[in-house]
Amino acid sequence: MSDPADAPMPAPVPATAVHIGASSVSMLIAEQQEDGSHRPLDFLEQPAPLARDIFRYGEVGGETTERIVEILDGFRAAAAETGARLDTTSRAVATNILVEASNHERFLNRVRIACGLAINPIDDGEMTRLIYLKTRRRLKDTPPMKRKTSMVLHVGPGNTRALLFENGAISRYTSYRMGAHRTRESIEGSYAGGEAMRRVIREHASGNLGQLKFDYHDIKANALVLIGYEIQQISRFLTDSKGGCSRKTLARLSAQASQMSDLELVQHFQIDYQTAEALVPAMETNLTIAEALDVDDLYVPSSDYEQGLLLDLLVSNQLTESLDLEVLRSARILASRYLSDPSHGEHVAKISLHLFDLLADLHGLGTHDRMLLEVAAILHEVGTFVSPRAHHKHSEYIILNSEIFGLDRRDVTVIALVARYHRHSGPRLDHPNYRELAPSDRILVSKLAAILRVADALERTHDQRVHEIVTRQDRHQLHLALPGVPDVAVERLAMHGKSDLFEQVFGLEVVIEDPA
Repeated sequence: MSDPADAPMPAPVPATAVHIGASSVSMLIAEQQEDGSHRPLDFLEQPAPLARDIFRYGEVGGETTERIVEILDGFRAAAAETGARLDTTSRAVATNILVEASNHERFLNRVRIACGLAINPIDDGEMTRLIYLKTRRRLKDTPPMKRKTSMVLHVGPGNTRALLFENGAISRYTSYRMGAHRTRESIEGSYAGGEAMRRVIREHASGNLGQLKFDYHDIKANALVLIGYEIQQISRFLTDSKGGCSRKTLARLSAQASQMSDLELVQHFQIDYQTAEALVPAMETNLTIAEALDVDDLYVPSSDYEQGLLLDLLVSNQLTESLDLEVLRSARILASRYLSDPSHGEHVAKISLHLFDLLADLHGLGTHDRMLLEVAAILHEVGTFVSPRAHHKHSEYIILNSEIFGLDRRDVTVIALVARYHRHSGPRLDHPNYRELAPSDRILVSKLAAILRVADALERTHDQRVHEIVTRQDRHQLHLALPGVPDVAVERLAMHGKSDLFEQVFGLEVVIEDPA
């Protein structure tokens, strides 16, 4: 009888990533390597006019829905030939514009029932992770990004995102409600062509361009790196052997493309009709931003945008550590913009994290929650930029209306509320932003705010004198000893006014012990 130990190991099941995009549905089948990377085995892509439906009609039409179901059925058969199963796919996502469709839940249910596939629309946090992965690759193959001030510009179907890089690190991140397909459908009724169409596109983008110019009025970018589905489809028509392109070259090609019909665009650039419809708006959006920032040197990656996105989907959830560093960098840049005291904010963050770790069994929260607490601590006093009076409310407003790279709106809302509740009233259901949260997120805000309030009380003097905390817990009290602090009167007084939320949430009175 053969030894079971001698039996060959079963071959690993290939990983699959599916993306229902703005103008196409794509699938990548890949084999995971020993180093964690993935080697593509097969890539399939079929056009589907999702963005046209959403921006023209406000919903996904029945014909488009069934077209996408048909495509996914075909993908399922192709995946089965490689041993992969689409119903247990590694990642399955849809473009973030899907949530703008009034019937997006009905569409997702139809896909789930017909194909056994649970699709999740990409949220802001996931989108920034994917753009971050793309820009990390650009750091390797685009020298100006390492040594100069450069901007990565992602013109998507519905939104445009800008990432400013200084000496190879992200220093600013903003997004704008203008995109290639959104613009195409907005100007459709003008029936303009040629130069008239280009003028209409520019007029449509003028408000967002004005905001972008204001956001970056204080910088001079040396180069723009242009990423996006449409612009990368035509990179070979724009760039030299090093991926470089002048603003004049982009302007000339955009002018030529604006004179072509959709059929001529398809034939000339070898693209599908859905891409052809959004091509000129994509080119003009990139061009007008280059003009607004007065940047002549452009770089357009020659890599396949969609295949790269699918590869990134397979690893984006593994970015926790490196992405968290960029999130914290973004938070610190925001704090400095509003002249928040960095020594106080960083020390409150340090104490908050120390307490979070010491009390892990009490709060039961995870590593992402820990990072949200750190960001809230760094930003909790940005509201003093407006006024010291009621600055906790001003902090909430500033954070809610700011971009923090790598975080979605849910995360930003949690951070804003934790910062608001670092003083005065705790969470209340008559506070609209708190009331609108899911019950689980309300609990999270309460727990994080309770810890932040205790940390802020321990930094009441603003001179960073608390460096070590020893905790002892009994049935009704949490005892804090502060080694190295000879007189705890100030901290004890501050704790008396700030520990109420901690007691309400965790059922423990916070007691600062006398120095030994």
